Amino acid sequence: MAGLFPHLYDTAMQPLEKMRFEKIRSGLVRKAEGRVLEIGFGTGANFRYYRNVERVDAIEPNPAMSRQAIKRIKKAQIPIATYQTTAENLPFADNSFDTVVATLVFCTIPNPEQALREIQRVSKPGAKILMFEHVIMDQKIFGKTQVALTPLWKKLCDGCHLDRDTLWLVANSGLKVDKVTSYYKGLFLTIESRCIQ
Repeated sequence: MAGLFPHLYDTAMQPLEKMRFEKIRSGLVRKAEGRVLEIGFGTGANFRYYRNVERVDAIEPNPAMSRQAIKRIKKAQIPIATYQTTAENLPFADNSFDTVVATLVFCTIPNPEQALREIQRVSKPGAKILMFEHVIMDQKIFGKTQVALTPLWKKLCDGCHLDRDTLWLVANSGLKVDKVTSYYKGLFLTIESRCIQ
């Protein structure tokens, strides 16, 4: 299933990307600057949007996802180095990055609290942390449905948690949340924060 998921992911995301995700992703990623760390680059959907950055160091634990991204890496306008590793154990020195980008990935990270600690460790003071994530909804019925579906969903979708409260995790991690924008009645959020270490 792990090898099939990247193909299913790209196929499922195509209509969503064409609808509105593309605009959300591009608007967020184009705010990146300097040296960039991308968490969980997946099939490389963000790579074409990077512009005024020095380089991107991109991590992805799933080798099947990485293979799916090869064409997008070759077409990118900026240098991209990829690493097969997890967000909880980043292979970078302290204070390395000016921007960290994470899109539709925090739902799958097994230990998001540790990942956020690692992101802060490798970020320079004042670094931008740019996220686009689906989260548990405030509406009770929808939220309860997400909780009920999560065990099966995790098995089918590479560990994805439908019921994760990523905004709460970010706000309680020590990052300074500057801006939150809601999409699709709160199912998706962009979260712009800063490292204030």
